Amino acid sequence: MTTTTTSTTRPTRAELLDRFAPVLDRIEEGAVERERSRTLPHEQVRWLADAGFTAVTIPVDAGGSGASASDLFALLVRLGEADSNLPQLLRAHFSFVEELLLDPGVVRRDQWFERIAAGDVFGNASHERSSAAVGRLTTHLVPDGDGWRLHGEKHYSTGTLFADWTTVTAETPDGHVVGVTVPVDASGVEVRDDWNGFGQRLTGSGTTRFDGVQVELWQLRAERGDRRTPLPAFLQTVLLASLAGVARAAARDAVAFVRSRTRHYQHGAGPTAATDPLVQGIVGRISADAVAAEALVLHAAAAIDDAHEALLDGAADTAERIAAAELRTVQVQQNVVELVLRAATTLFEVGGASATDRDRALDRHWRNARTLSSHNPLVFQQRIIGDHLVNGAELQYFWATGEA
Repeated sequence: MTTTTTSTTRPTRAELLDRFAPVLDRIEEGAVERERSRTLPHEQVRWLADAGFTAVTIPVDAGGSGASASDLFALLVRLGEADSNLPQLLRAHFSFVEELLLDPGVVRRDQWFERIAAGDVFGNASHERSSAAVGRLTTHLVPDGDGWRLHGEKHYSTGTLFADWTTVTAETPDGHVVGVTVPVDASGVEVRDDWNGFGQRLTGSGTTRFDGVQVELWQLRAERGDRRTPLPAFLQTVLLASLAGVARAAARDAVAFVRSRTRHYQHGAGPTAATDPLVQGIVGRISADAVAAEALVLHAAAAIDDAHEALLDGAADTAERIAAAELRTVQVQQNVVELVLRAATTLFEVGGASATDRDRALDRHWRNARTLSSHNPLVFQQRIIGDHLVNGAELQYFWATGEA
């Protein structure tokens, strides 16, 4: 049975971290073995849903915990430390919840809240590998009586393999892009475990096909449009929280590895690795990078909280606060990526060839960090920041891919 909050009082961040500690510790215990055997975390996703983790930002009176965005990101950093695949595969789920929170006009919003509080999980099917131009999609809706039929293929479907529902971007017959939410077990939906990246291998980020899937009006929602929200910053910060979790895991594993070493180098600066001041300094550097990465993530999260509240309150400066959240997030991204990649690489300086033993799976930290960092590449984000600051150019917010 799904565990939900019964109190009408919103718990503090410390209380949330304490509440979910047992399930996060349990997830962490099996992370290395799942990596070695490439065992997808179906069971672990269900643990999180049953514990109420996936409903943590749902309002208390709707069966959730009423957590803020920054509370969620603190939890996601800790989840990323346990297994960095899990925050990313839940990215679409929490962004769907954020959309519901930001738009009270969503059709059947209360029913969606109820489903999520009861343990339903949502995946993603948005990006394609097609010949469509930038900003266009080949996935499309065809009229069918009072509803539609959904056709198409999405190459990147992070989380859908573990989900009850998937959120799909598709074009209508008149060329508009809409969001479509369909059950993963609906007739005509085929989810494939064919993600071939060298990192984040357990996110289920493979292909989903839609062959005439029946869609009703209540399953549609407007996509993007002119209404600006902090959702783009939210989506990016989920990735940053996953990265910060990787750094925490690298720091944890550096300490454990050094403590366990009984062999050391003749030309070391101490008789053992644990007493060698050079090794101690490396561990300290990794730890400092992890702390800095997490602090930066929570710095961006605070701006998202501010923009979220401004939008719901109808504040006069809402647009400015949303822009501030977006800018802060892409600025923070520059440093989080560098800090985490450095931590995941420096980890191997604490020992010799034994640190590369496949049974330890320490390489997963760098592979996962590099894969996460490849989303919304820094080189493009840096230019956007500079153009905005120097020339007053608009920030990009949503990113689209396609053929030129």
